[in-house]
Amino acid sequence: MKLITAIIQPDRLDAVREALIAAQIGRITVSRVTGHGRQEGEELYRGQIVVPNLIPKCRIDIACNDEFVSVTCDAIINAARHDNGKVGDGKIFITSLDECIRIRTGEKGSQAI
Repeated sequence: MKLITAIIQPDRLDAVREALIAAQIGRITVSRVTGHGRQEGEELYRGQIVVPNLIPKCRIDIACNDEFVSVTCDAIINAARHDNGKVGDGKIFITSLDECIRIRTGEKGSQAI
C-alpha cells in the first residue's frame, strides 16, 4: 500500500479530480495549503500580484494499493501540468503505508482502502 501526496496549483484541481475519476480513483482527500518551491519573482493569482513567500496550493492525498500507483500518478501528472509544463506545476510524493484500518468495520490492509 502507498500514500500518494500531490501538491498542485488550485486552478488544476478540477482537471486532476476528473482525471482521477476517469482512471477509477475515487477516494481522495483534498486540503488547501500554502507554500512555495522554486517560484521566484511575483505571480498573478486571482487577479492579485503575490510575492511567493507562501503561494496557495492544493494538497491531494490518495491511499492506494501498489498496482494503482502508476495509474494514479500518470493521471495527476497529465492533468496538473500546464501546457508544456511550468515552474510551480507541483510535485508528487509516494510513501509506504504500513497499515490502513477502516473505522466503521475494523477491516485492515488493502481491503480497508
